[in-house]
Amino acid sequence: MPSLSPTRRQGLHRRNRYIQEKAPLFYPDISHVHPQMSVIDLPMAVAVESEIRGATQLIQVFQQVSLWKMATRVLQTSCSGLYQATNKGRAKGHVTAVIRGLSASHNRNREDSWFKSLFVRKVDPRKDAHSHLLAKKEDNNLYKIQFHNVKPECLEAYNKLCDEVLPSIHNDKNYPCELVGTWNTWYGEQDQAVHLWRYRGGYPALTEVMNKLKNNKEFLEYRNERGKMLLSRRNQLLLEFSFWNEPVPRDGPNIYELRSYQLRPGTMIEWGNYWARAISYRQHNREAVGGFFSQIGNLYMVHHLWAYKDLQSREDTRNAAWQHEGWDEVVYYTVPLIQHMESRIMIPLKASPLK
Repeated sequence: MPSLSPTRRQGLHRRNRYIQEKAPLFYPDISHVHPQMSVIDLPMAVAVESEIRGATQLIQVFQQVSLWKMATRVLQTSCSGLYQATNKGRAKGHVTAVIRGLSASHNRNREDSWFKSLFVRKVDPRKDAHSHLLAKKEDNNLYKIQFHNVKPECLEAYNKLCDEVLPSIHNDKNYPCELVGTWNTWYGEQDQAVHLWRYRGGYPALTEVMNKLKNNKEFLEYRNERGKMLLSRRNQLLLEFSFWNEPVPRDGPNIYELRSYQLRPGTMIEWGNYWARAISYRQHNREAVGGFFSQIGNLYMVHHLWAYKDLQSREDTRNAAWQHEGWDEVVYYTVPLIQHMESRIMIPLKASPLK
């Protein structure tokens, strides 16, 4: 063994004593630590000590959540590679073999490591795209939602321009599209306009509309004038969930809430399964307008559109949902699927079919 300074030797002995005390907890096949453990070099002692300290901390966590049995199995599995590697190193008398054993054990378990299995949600493999499983099959509808951030001093002029031009496209039978709704954000992102379009016929209908608008003089003038008023804009292409209502014009006055959820990738099917049951709890005041999920733009994005008479009606309706058996379960199981969520309270413009 190379000569060590008194300080390094003292540190090594402390680590060896710690290992000798704790190792039997994680290596049930032995009741004591091999005597050669006392002469391993400092890097090996640090590696073993680090593994045991980490395992000890996790045991404390598992005890707090009443998962002791699970913790025992997990920790024994995770430490088995270390124990085997240590024995191999003693047999050959080379510390390098121990380190290689540790590395090999880590590589073998990297794909399905015990730590990953505890804290990363596993997603079931699917046989079909979620767009086929969740979207309405009887209707070939595609939706486009637009978010326009308007210069504050231009918002009134922008609204007037939209009220003049958008209905002409909506009412023209040569365009296979409909204006579902157009709003200003009241609470949420300020000085923002939101437009929702429906294309009956899917992507071919969208392409047809885009090509025709290139030759529409009124629209080109509108787009040019609109560009002077905007700070930024973005859009998404959406499909509608099969279990939601199709948005239809409704009388007002109403306020609308657009609740947007960024889901964890791979969880859209699970979200749909829960909400297919949950939507029945949210129909009593006809508040459910439409539910959509993204296809192009921000992916794994869900939008739920709700209508209320006013903010107090919104509060009362949402609280009433908790009186229905099963609603709490839906919330409990869907919240972990969400990475980020946002709510907008919106006021419809004059041109909006959703008043």
